[in-house]
Amino acid sequence: MPVEMKIILLIGACLILGASPAYLGEAGMKISSPDFTHNSPIPAKFTCTGAGINPALNIEDIPGGTRSLVLIMDDPDAPMGTFIHWVVYNISADTVNIKENNIPGLEGINTTGASSYVPPCPPSGTHRYFFKVYALDKELTFGSPPEKEGLEAAMRGHIISSAEIIGLVKK
Repeated sequence: MPVEMKIILLIGACLILGASPAYLGEAGMKISSPDFTHNSPIPAKFTCTGAGINPALNIEDIPGGTRSLVLIMDDPDAPMGTFIHWVVYNISADTVNIKENNIPGLEGINTTGASSYVPPCPPSGTHRYFFKVYALDKELTFGSPPEKEGLEAAMRGHIISSAEIIGLVKK
């Protein structure tokens, strides 16, 4: 896919979720992991063939005015459409490290219908696992744990910044 098309898609996604394209620059928030680098393999420890726990994540340059963070982990390469592995919201705005095997906030509903981390477990080939963090200007309130779509709807217009890291798992 040409770089221009990727930029257009990224800006469109940000606009749909209510983020300003101004936050797409180098000075924006960053997410990384001590366990894997961007677009590299996620260690087996964090998959269904290992301990099945979440990897550690580091968040940098959280913008001023952030009231809460949201973390969404999904796999767009799943055979039946995007598989939601983890939904966490109302993470404290001062969270800079999410430890492995740790729940940093309130969990929403994943594709299995549970409120938990589902480790990567691709049926075949190489899958990409997106860990996306969002800085919001408010905390979110739900009557029951939300699914990703409900969470995204509540986030709309409240995203200050966002960042992502992609990990790979090959069957």
